[in-house]
Amino acid sequence: MSSLPLFLTCPRGVEPLLIEELRSLGASELREARGGVHALGSTEIAYRACLWSRLASRVLLPLLQIPIGDAQALYEGARGYPWTELFASHSRFAIEVAGRTPGIANTHFAGLKLKDAVVDAFRAAGQERPNVDTETPDIRLHLHLDRTQASLSLDLAGDSLHRRGYRARGVEAPLKENLAAAILARCGWAELAAQGAALLDPMCGSGTLLLEGALQAADIAPGQLRRRWGFEAWLEHKPALWQRLREEAEQRRQTGLATLKPRFFGYDLDPRAVSAARANAERAGLGAALRIEVGDAVAARPPEGMTGLVVTNPPYGERLANEAELIKLYSLLGVSLKQNFPGWRLGFFTSREDLAQRLGLRAESLHALYNGAIACKLLRFEIHGEGAAEPPAPDFVNRLRKNLKHLGKWAKRAEVNNYRLYDADLPEYAVAVDLYTTVDGDTHAHVQEYAAPKTVDPARAEKRLRGALAGIQDVLELPPARLHYKLRQSQKGDAQYQRQAQAEREHVVLEHGCKLFVNFEDYLDTGLFLDHRPMRLRLQREAAGKRFLNLFCYTGAASVHAAQGGAASTLSIDLSNTYLDWAQRNLLLNDHHSRLLERPPQSGEKLARHTLVRADCLRWLADEARLTHPAQFDLIFLDPPTFSNSKKMDGVLDIQRDHAQLIQQAAALLAPGGVLYFSTNRRGFKIDDSLNQRLELRDISAQTLDEDFRRPPPAHRCWKIGFKPTGADVNHSL
Repeated sequence: MSSLPLFLTCPRGVEPLLIEELRSLGASELREARGGVHALGSTEIAYRACLWSRLASRVLLPLLQIPIGDAQALYEGARGYPWTELFASHSRFAIEVAGRTPGIANTHFAGLKLKDAVVDAFRAAGQERPNVDTETPDIRLHLHLDRTQASLSLDLAGDSLHRRGYRARGVEAPLKENLAAAILARCGWAELAAQGAALLDPMCGSGTLLLEGALQAADIAPGQLRRRWGFEAWLEHKPALWQRLREEAEQRRQTGLATLKPRFFGYDLDPRAVSAARANAERAGLGAALRIEVGDAVAARPPEGMTGLVVTNPPYGERLANEAELIKLYSLLGVSLKQNFPGWRLGFFTSREDLAQRLGLRAESLHALYNGAIACKLLRFEIHGEGAAEPPAPDFVNRLRKNLKHLGKWAKRAEVNNYRLYDADLPEYAVAVDLYTTVDGDTHAHVQEYAAPKTVDPARAEKRLRGALAGIQDVLELPPARLHYKLRQSQKGDAQYQRQAQAEREHVVLEHGCKLFVNFEDYLDTGLFLDHRPMRLRLQREAAGKRFLNLFCYTGAASVHAAQGGAASTLSIDLSNTYLDWAQRNLLLNDHHSRLLERPPQSGEKLARHTLVRADCLRWLADEARLTHPAQFDLIFLDPPTFSNSKKMDGVLDIQRDHAQLIQQAAALLAPGGVLYFSTNRRGFKIDDSLNQRLELRDISAQTLDEDFRRPPPAHRCWKIGFKPTGADVNHSL
């Protein structure tokens, strides 16, 4: 039987594996190229490659090489090929073009010129013009342009071989099936499968790695489910040979399934992904062998009495909320694998080699592979169990337990549901841990890591974070999904208020009878500053019958407390649409209906009882100061950011530099006997002495810090401000 020249394409990095696979199928004269392998083989070997290759993307039969300078040269070169000897005129064909050449404007035009050459050749031979069908062609031609050379081939498979047939039509996965097979090959799955080892993917998505592993373990041809092949309309096709190979594959499939045991396990947090994985397994005829469940990767445990391979393609960032969530996932997963999977192998495929270091495991080998255009690395590990029984970060865990015992009792007595459990109590574990209890009774831990100084070894910092996260999960007995991690570092402008992710998962917590929305993932802060809890309670208790002004209102928690305390009216001002919307929803959550104005109210304009205004507080205060009759308030809360250079503002706010003017302008709006509360979180803040000339300032910081914030330095400074008594009516023009 004569040999055919073949070129099999594959994902970049898979070429050496494909050479070995083709050698096992009987191909010869194997030569590696970028993105594929040249080979020689009989028609039977070509058919076997189509049916059995787990790694190839396409099996191409080269037809001719055309030197090209322009589109006409392409046409002339292709026009002379004997197309009527390749396929019949009643067969529908399609053309796929890749690459580029300076002489042809684009691949679409190149495809049109090739199509013209083919149909004109049929007409010249006295045959009917074959039709083009780009969706389900009988024949697919592949044209590759490389500068001044065009390579024209017949696609024997007719479609990419990664489309095995077990995935629902039109649904693509982040990981193509042949790349998944390559990952398994690099991890030594063939040897493990022969030994009856288990395969576990803790982030299985639609189950591609598990299904490819099961197909190989059961000796099932990856092309078994495909119903269309490009060579079937090829005039040199040998149906009897193809039928024999199909029957042989079916016999091997039946034999393999008869001995295949349920040793393939998958978990994913997304129920839709789990449903898709189960459906794919059923279509592949492997439903009985796979156990796929909704579950967190960190909570995955080895099946009893089994060892084998843990393999996974973790999210690169698209499926998770943000970078911080990825750091948390990798850190906790590394701890869990070391503790629970000693003796197993691990294959970790990721585009984030930097984050892979967060696992805290030493890779035995590393392989470069491409997932489409994304450069990735496959890291292989042997999971050793030395020290696995040792608790993570014992000093940190002991302090956490001590704090939980003390503050838990205090919180219960004080009827506090949300509080700070730990705040860098041990300098080497520089994290803040806040506990929130939702109205549904679920406890969430919001963990913020303070960025380590440059003098600290990054590897040591990563190790400590792993220990801290694992310790928090262990002490609080929380599922990973309710442990939320952020990296807190020096912020510029209003960066700390900017969206960091798009999870949009909100929860409702209760504070002093007020229901409030919090978001643990999308922003650096949750929407509720816990250190201001006593201040909000003070406002609530003093608000009855009063006109309340909340400047730089953020998510409006203080306004909700004032409204809940019976305020006659509340006016909340902020520049952010996001936070004003949040504040309005917080008010509505507590049955306080409000009106949102997109511009400052006009002088004398009648306002709703609870009004929110989108405005620059600095500009609004300056404008009010120029009015003959400015607005009057009995209770004002002024809690500006430490620094802001937001593009939406007219200027730059530096609270140390600007606080005196801010306080004077805000105090000018006080009604007789009114009170202004000013708070700042700026470290090292010093109040301007000149304010004492007309105002009475009393530092009440200690009274506004609860038991969970009694750590030096204070989380904030706070002053109660009013006018000094003069024995006569006070002139409020400061």
